[in-house]
Amino acid sequence: MGDIEPMPASAKLAIVFSPQGSQAPGMGRDLYESFPACRQVFELANEALGFDLAAMCFNGPEEGLRSTEVAQPALLTTSVAALRALQTEGFHPSAVAGHSVGEYAALVAAQAISFEDGVRLVRRRGELMKEAGAEADGTMAAIIGLTSEDVKRIVEESAGSQILDVANYNSPEQTVISGERAAIERACELARERGAKRTLLLNVSGAFHSRLMRSAAEEIERLLSAVEINAPAIPVVANFSADYVRSSEEIRSALAHQLAGSVRWVESVQRMIEDGCSVFVEAGVGQALAGMIRRIDGGVTAAAVSDRASLQEFVRTVGAGASA
Repeated sequence: MGDIEPMPASAKLAIVFSPQGSQAPGMGRDLYESFPACRQVFELANEALGFDLAAMCFNGPEEGLRSTEVAQPALLTTSVAALRALQTEGFHPSAVAGHSVGEYAALVAAQAISFEDGVRLVRRRGELMKEAGAEADGTMAAIIGLTSEDVKRIVEESAGSQILDVANYNSPEQTVISGERAAIERACELARERGAKRTLLLNVSGAFHSRLMRSAAEEIERLLSAVEINAPAIPVVANFSADYVRSSEEIRSALAHQLAGSVRWVESVQRMIEDGCSVFVEAGVGQALAGMIRRIDGGVTAAAVSDRASLQEFVRTVGAGASA
């Protein structure tokens, strides 16, 4: 983060939350050991779930953390812990968003969903996604080096009678597709023929963010109907619409549609930039979103906070805490 400029007093801060795939043994341990507020987050997660999620985050095994039903609550918990660490330094966002499961952390940050409800929801969300994945031979692939419009045309031409969808609009040159395996393979071959720099099959247990997740989406919608959801205290940009969700009804609809629909990350980031956010910090694990944001708009500041050292670096290079 050495090239980060000090944040002007007028700069608006957006906090964004890490997606699945970022998880790794050791995640959150330093936050847990460094900040009482972060320790409390892990303790609440253990109590809400009825097992020692903290031990799984800190020690692995890696194979266990790759399981969707463990990865999702682990990411939510570590992301909210990183948020609490940022708050201890006086950072308060003007807007929040999260990529896929990260959207639940954004809603916790906006006080729309309680952390305890959120961690139980994503645990069940992971189980449902795994179950839906086992029902069909589906997978996902990243296509790098083509525009999203190019990829959409390739999806249309490759699908045939099978299900094939655009899952994630990650950056101007990285789009993820999701669907039945044979259709994915056809699309990757066509993408390479049309000049893609790379196509990469992802190590996932199902075709997430595609129509193959409809059964999981329907069950999540049912579960959400029984959860207390409040209007957000700060603006939240939803994956499915790339727009703000302002009511409990809009949040329930966005979370249900998100599971079988596209993550419109490029548009979500652009929306926050249009509304004045010029500093972005990824709270969670790794720097996947910070890297995407830099590729979306090289004129904004994008950093990541996942432990005490990265928080201190963010404070040192960006400046004092910012508020909405």
